[in-house]
Parts: sequence; structure tokens; C-alpha cells
Amino acid sequence: MVEQSPRFEEIKVRLPEPVAGVEEITTVLGIPEWWPTGSRVAVALAHGSASNMDDPVIREITERLTERKFLTLRFNFPFGEAGKKSGTDSMDVMDRGFRAALSVFGRDASQAPAHLVLGGKGTGAGVAAQLATARLRLAGLFALGYPLHPQDRPEKAQVESLYRITSPMLFVQGTRDRRCDVDTLRDTLRGVGASTRLHVCEEADHNFKAPKRSLRNDEEIRNEVFDVLHDWLDKIIGEV
Repeated sequence: MVEQSPRFEEIKVRLPEPVAGVEEITTVLGIPEWWPTGSRVAVALAHGSASNMDDPVIREITERLTERKFLTLRFNFPFGEAGKKSGTDSMDVMDRGFRAALSVFGRDASQAPAHLVLGGKGTGAGVAAQLATARLRLAGLFALGYPLHPQDRPEKAQVESLYRITSPMLFVQGTRDRRCDVDTLRDTLRGVGASTRLHVCEEADHNFKAPKRSLRNDEEIRNEVFDVLHDWLDKIIGEV
């Protein structure tokens, strides 16, 4: 018998049209052992504005989920592919980039997932939420550090897209995240029609890092984030 193990494939995906000279983006497909047996769940995770797909949180989550039998995808938005250290693409460009990356799941119909979950960190979470309002068949949406409002301006909360999402949603927020006031998010979610879950990470900032004076460390916070996400995924997949 041939021994199976998770593997990761780097795949270049051509964009519908070039963006500032970027014609294709890099994706990494995480293929669990014995895929496509089991529940056949795929998880696509988008990075934030100050990083790319090699963000430590993004990489660790996708690798650990792949080890737990999930098909995973991490990818660069065009600005991440270009290596920009500041600034992002427009929402429309990032939306198209996300859609282009998702095409990787359809390369082989016999290997295609049965359930799709979208997620993102920071800006990537905002793009995932916008995409979830489209006519996609989703099992769920998760947001790690959702960019609810401009920094330190909770009165400017942008919530319209959340009210249009019908899939189950998970929000994992740090208490020190200056782009998402937890009380404002909690009030917002009370008016959302879809099933929602909010988990608050004490002392974590927008990047899920703890301050130096904290008794917690970054590894503990990342483990907490993963455990909450994995528990939620098991729950929603059990209900579809």
C-alpha cells in the first residue's frame, strides 16, 4: 500500500486582467491524505493588508487544517504578489483575485470539494464577507480580525454586507483590535439573520499578537484561534 500524507502544491493562477503589471497570483493548495474521501470540505483563507499568503497565522491555520483532513487554499492578492509593503488593491480587484484563486478547486472535477468555506484575516476577511454575499454555495464564512470600521472609529462601522450573508459565520476578535470594537460587533451581530458566533481573544491585537507585558504569548493565542475555528468547522459541517 502506498503511504499517503498531506502535501502542498504551489499553483500559479492567471488573473482575468493584469493589475499594475501583475498577470498571475501564487496559490498554495493543501491536499490532505486520502483526499477526496470523507466530508470533502475545502477552506480558502485570504490574507490581510500588511502581509501576503505567508502571514504566519494564515500559513499555520491552513497547514494544521490540511493535517485535519480539510482541503485548504491560501493565496496572494495582486498587491501581495507584487510585494507591496503599504496599500491594497481596490475591493473589486481583490474580489476578482479571490475568485480567480478559487478556480484551483475546480481543476479536477473528480477531486472537487463537496463543501466550501471562505475565510480571511483583516482585509481578507472583509473581501471574504463581500464575496459571501454573491451567489456562491457556501457552508460557512469566518473572519479573523474583521475590519468593521476605520481605526479607532467604531461610529463609522461598515455593516451592510454582513446583513446580506445567509451562511453561518464565525468572528474571532482580539480585545486590542483597533479596527473592530468588540461591543460594536456584538451589537451588529444581533441584527444579522444568519447563524453567528463571536469568540473574543483576550489581549490579542489585529494580528493576534499579545503585548510584551502580557502573561500570554503569540503561540497561545494562535492555538486558541485554531481550536475555535476547528471546533466551529466541525459543527457547521455536521449540520450540512
